[in-house]
Amino acid sequence: MSLSRREFLQMLAVAGAAGLALPGCSTEGGVKGARPATDLYDVPPFGNVSLLHFTDTHAQLQPVYFREPNENIGVGSHTNKPPHLVGEHLLKFYGIDPGTHRAYAFTYLDFTEAARRYGKVGGYAQLATLIRRLRDERSGRNLLLDGGDTWQGSATSLWTRGQDMIDAQKLLGIDIMTGHWEFTYGADRVKQVVDTDFKRAHIEFLAQNIFDNTWGDPIFKPYAIHELNGIPVAVIGQAFPYVPIAHPRYLTPDWTFGIHDHHMEKMAAKARAEGAQVVVVLSHNGMDVDLKMASRVRGVDVILGGHTHDAVPEPVMVRNPGGRTMVINSGSNTKFLSVLDLDVKGGRIADYRYRLLPLFADLIEPDAAMAAHIEQARAPFKDKLDEELAVTDSLLYRRGNFNGTFDQVIVDALREVQDAPIAMSPGFRWGTSLLPGESIRMEDLMDQSAITYPNTTLQEMTGVQLKQYLEAVADNLFNRDPYLQMGGDMVRTGGIRYTINPTRTVGHRISDMEVNGVPVRAGKRYKVAGWASVDKPPMTRPIWDVVAEYLRSKKTVHVGQPDTPVLKGIAGNKGYVAI
Repeated sequence: MSLSRREFLQMLAVAGAAGLALPGCSTEGGVKGARPATDLYDVPPFGNVSLLHFTDTHAQLQPVYFREPNENIGVGSHTNKPPHLVGEHLLKFYGIDPGTHRAYAFTYLDFTEAARRYGKVGGYAQLATLIRRLRDERSGRNLLLDGGDTWQGSATSLWTRGQDMIDAQKLLGIDIMTGHWEFTYGADRVKQVVDTDFKRAHIEFLAQNIFDNTWGDPIFKPYAIHELNGIPVAVIGQAFPYVPIAHPRYLTPDWTFGIHDHHMEKMAAKARAEGAQVVVVLSHNGMDVDLKMASRVRGVDVILGGHTHDAVPEPVMVRNPGGRTMVINSGSNTKFLSVLDLDVKGGRIADYRYRLLPLFADLIEPDAAMAAHIEQARAPFKDKLDEELAVTDSLLYRRGNFNGTFDQVIVDALREVQDAPIAMSPGFRWGTSLLPGESIRMEDLMDQSAITYPNTTLQEMTGVQLKQYLEAVADNLFNRDPYLQMGGDMVRTGGIRYTINPTRTVGHRISDMEVNGVPVRAGKRYKVAGWASVDKPPMTRPIWDVVAEYLRSKKTVHVGQPDTPVLKGIAGNKGYVAI
């Protein structure tokens, strides 16, 4: 059954009257001015073409807590510009009032208190309800686009090889997707899904930048043209370009990825020659990469992006030799839904309206069919998911350039269980948050570790190798050229302290390395515990077994200040706030 706008707003009003995470009669600040909390989802249609976009849900079918970062440092020309604004800097830039729903959604500020006040975010059943209403209002003129990182990030997605999420996508009614972590299930699995599940459901998987590495043939369809309200709209897929570098090469051994600006521009021109009046890129580049691509590639009207989990309240308009391109990033974890309404006249975009809608789970009635699917998908694993490993008396989170408290738990577990003075954990940006006093269940641990190459490692590294490794990861994160970034955060470390200057160049960012207060010596060998190696997996325990053992032994977990490096060179950087 479809909900009219009036019925939907009445439902929100009832939720507010019932005290469901609404702050009495407060109003919400935002880029379009103040509005009542019950008016959050009133988005009247505009123009004649509508694009709905979400990305990086990381297999979170249920509502979650997700803390935004206090560290998202921009360097070079990206300093102090979106998406590299955090906390009060972001609120001020976009005119969002502190202490509101939107402030909670877009920042880390007073996170524990705000989370308890406003509740969890996201959830596929809630997303389905909101999408259904928006699509009903925009019938015959809309596309639903999934930016990827959908099949990975939870226990049930890992244990079903993404099938729980694939079935959710079909129920949601997505039209088009591109990919990234999907490829970590292996090339055969991705092709199987595209050729069976997606084909039967009329879902298109697009990627103009993936080719056979022997003959150079395209692996996937590069673009598709859909007629919306009589207007041909082209969507070009841009999958994550660094899959064979960021993940094990053996998972996609016969495919090449990459950034191919010339080919992208060629696809845009080809689509326009076939009649497209609007050209959209569905991207999994990361926002800095999208901004550079927008400045170089002609013929693209809109880039709907993901990968770096940036929730940016307004589009960024980028000039290029062919005109302007609108760049949008839509956050992560089903926490946000982008609604882009276009008014297309005379074969071009004459005007637009945009809203990035935060999904507050208590304000949206779950869709019954999606809720039933979620319950059914979880049922075989319920006992395992619900196992209580420990209780946290600290806020546990992952997201941030350098370390998070849940990452600290992981490196502490590696050091203790593996008996190593140093531990390193990948700078993954996915992973949910837990509030003080909550149980840490096996499901919560899997939300931080559910990958297809989870095996733990124990190796010796010299002081020189340690520095080289930290320098390499830092260059991926802070290289001034976005095309040389891969979008993750800095490796999380335990037992080793160091100083970093993000503004310097490779080989010169890392200094003053210490282990147990003693300076690291170049030739000395140090035992290092880790996990998620991109080499052939060793026959060792998966990371969740190691951390689960640690948590069971602790019963209560307390994390104070996580191990973070000493920072230099970022005075005045609005992408960093010390806490």
